[in-house]
Amino acid sequence: MNPDLDRLQPYPFQKLAALFREVTPNPALRPIALHIGEPKHVTPQFIKDALIGGLNGLANYPTTAGSDALRGAISDWLARRYGIPAPDAKTQVLPVNGSREALFSFAQAVIDRTREQPVVVCPNPFYQIYEGAALLAGATPHFLNTLPESNYALDFAQLPDEVWQRTQLIYVCSPGNPNGHVMSLQEWQALFTMSDKYGFVIASDECYSELYFDATPEGGAGAPPGGDVTTEVDAETASRALGTPASVRGHPPLGALQAAQQLGRSYDNLVVFSSLSKRSNVPGMRSGFVAGDARVLEKFALYRTYHGCAMNPAIQTASIAAWNDETHVAENRRLYAEKFSRVVEILQPVLPVSLPDASFYLWVRTPIADNAYAQALHRDYNVSVLPGSFLAREAHGMNPGHNFVRIALVAELEEAVEAAQRIAEFTKKL
Repeated sequence: MNPDLDRLQPYPFQKLAALFREVTPNPALRPIALHIGEPKHVTPQFIKDALIGGLNGLANYPTTAGSDALRGAISDWLARRYGIPAPDAKTQVLPVNGSREALFSFAQAVIDRTREQPVVVCPNPFYQIYEGAALLAGATPHFLNTLPESNYALDFAQLPDEVWQRTQLIYVCSPGNPNGHVMSLQEWQALFTMSDKYGFVIASDECYSELYFDATPEGGAGAPPGGDVTTEVDAETASRALGTPASVRGHPPLGALQAAQQLGRSYDNLVVFSSLSKRSNVPGMRSGFVAGDARVLEKFALYRTYHGCAMNPAIQTASIAAWNDETHVAENRRLYAEKFSRVVEILQPVLPVSLPDASFYLWVRTPIADNAYAQALHRDYNVSVLPGSFLAREAHGMNPGHNFVRIALVAELEEAVEAAQRIAEFTKKL
């Protein structure tokens, strides 16, 4: 067997299951799961209808490149969403079966094992797929701690020059998991400068890009408290182009392709990853895309031809319908904003919580050790949250997830509010 498999660490939810096995949850309370970032809102009916309408496609083998119609829909969406020239649908866009499989397989295609001690750089805390992808590609992961005192920005000085010299790939996530941080134009400029200097490829994970806070005339959730939004195309123009109702036009987070355009750059060594799972509440469809550097995507497509990653034709049909509609996405944001507003109001008297820039997570500092907090909350109040230390690694003398928990506001409003009330009551007793 591949010896690199033995280098993989248990997944965060495996660690959580082991932690929870040590206690018995309160049987008087129904369980409420806020530990996993799985969307729970109802899948829009028009997407289901499109899926059914595409079932005749099951009689055909799909191509790795996907249909012209799907690639065109994705290209057009990128242009509308980010106010950029439409990427070439044939060379700069590639459908994938959800961002997770693409983030993993991308490293297998990018990493050159013949070069000495290849490195993949990851933010810390992070989505564990990045680390697993690096290890199974024969690379060593190195970490950049993202900390609240620096607004979770990447600090490239944490790694020495000799590590950057060996770096072939960096994963970034904006909006971030777990902290919701949106990278600013200045952060992108610094990252592009590093890529130019050392020649590494940037993999920008943007699966939370559509879960931002819309502005409303009544005040509502308001704009994100930090990060960058569309600047070359202002937020109002971008929201109008997306077809968002005037009452909820908001502040879409800045994306990597958009940042490159604003800085007058090409997409050399830049690939973005996006998904319908969170945007359109279809995690079971496994549908997303990669877009960016045509040279890199040509090689990635070659890898995928052998990997067997072609998207189901019926899923392609449903995906076209989803990418072409924004009304359901605005409604999705409204539902999340309502939950954030209610939950933050309940938790603020007892925990240091505030709205993230974007995403559906709260990243909350705990008054006791994060694993002890999560375990006791599960035992006494039957609410599950994820210890932050399970999402991070020891790096530069610390685990940046220690004494934090990630709360995923994926449950329906009533359940999320009840969970917040239990968390508040539990925390008051500490």
